[in-house]
Amino acid sequence: MNFEKVIDRQKTNSMKWDFVSERYGSDDLWPMWVADMDFRAPQPVLDAMQEVINHGVFGYHRRPDSLFEATASWLKKRFDWGVENNQLVYTPGVVPAISHLIQTFTEKGDGVIIQPPVYYPFYALINYNDRKLLRNPLKETEQGFAMDIEDLEKQMQEGAKMLLLCSPHNPIGRVWSQEELEQVAKLCEKYNVLVVSDEIHADLVLKGTHTPFAKLAADKGMDVDVITCMAPSKTFNLAALQLSYVVFQQEEAKKQYEEQLQRQFVGIDNPFATVAAEAAYREGEEWLEKLLDYVQDNVDFVKQYIETNIPVMNVIEPEGTYLVWIDMRELNMGASKLQSWLREEGKLALSDGHIFGNEGAGFARINVAAPRANVEEGLNRLKQAYDKL
Repeated sequence: MNFEKVIDRQKTNSMKWDFVSERYGSDDLWPMWVADMDFRAPQPVLDAMQEVINHGVFGYHRRPDSLFEATASWLKKRFDWGVENNQLVYTPGVVPAISHLIQTFTEKGDGVIIQPPVYYPFYALINYNDRKLLRNPLKETEQGFAMDIEDLEKQMQEGAKMLLLCSPHNPIGRVWSQEELEQVAKLCEKYNVLVVSDEIHADLVLKGTHTPFAKLAADKGMDVDVITCMAPSKTFNLAALQLSYVVFQQEEAKKQYEEQLQRQFVGIDNPFATVAAEAAYREGEEWLEKLLDYVQDNVDFVKQYIETNIPVMNVIEPEGTYLVWIDMRELNMGASKLQSWLREEGKLALSDGHIFGNEGAGFARINVAAPRANVEEGLNRLKQAYDKL
């Protein structure tokens, strides 16, 4: 597991590397945007997929019980969360899963709360499904970004039916404390709001401890409806295999969701996804621990580099994820000008802060799940652009 090795991903139909021009308008930009890694997957995963290739038959595939068992075992080991096999429903990605959950448990016009600046597909999922977007922006404090609990209650009083919780939070990188989650749970219990908790980054915790929202609510004896979305995709760099899962606390809710998937003919995995996920959960923990150390070192490098060379910018150090939120507001450029400057002068393809919501204007998100040489190249470009100002 050599995370220092630079792997050429160009001409592999990589969204991150080969479609920069299509998204950003130029093919000479250094890509640090989309949330996948520039690392090979764990060797046990590659070995398991090679066995499928060697067999050579790719007919219709049935999801094995062993995948359920491996997933439940992983959740117990990593989070001390006891989940039974019959609580799990596998899906082709967390974003489609959330869309199907919105369709299943809300009606057109129902209010759905998000906490911006937040993962930008949340906006599309709510708008495309004709639900009412309710905003509960995070607030900036001396200790960093935090939930605005008082405003969250106001949004629930507006008649919200669902809260999309991003935990750990993307792009801020917060790993919510048990105290924060308990405050949210109390409000959801009071106002009967269903929580759909996107915990796809749960395994990628750098500081603190991730607590599954459903586990916390159950441990506290709260009467809160929680549905959790998770996946091995971010954890082990398996995003293209399109496998995620939803954890239900209530049998009736699971049944309703499965009926929704049946109506849309969703449900068959490909064998590569199945064996990769199972191998990752059974044999990938050592790789993950080394990855987290490497990502933390990259975060530290980014923070020190910017403090030394571009002090006008401020790194919001992530507690989780491999994404770093950088405050560039002191450049006083405004969202549109900053976006142009990063592309034209920095020759960088970063995730522009404003796409995560108006609250993200003046920020940018960079992906540090890459060899140090790749990260340093991006930072050098940023410095060169800054030096020209």
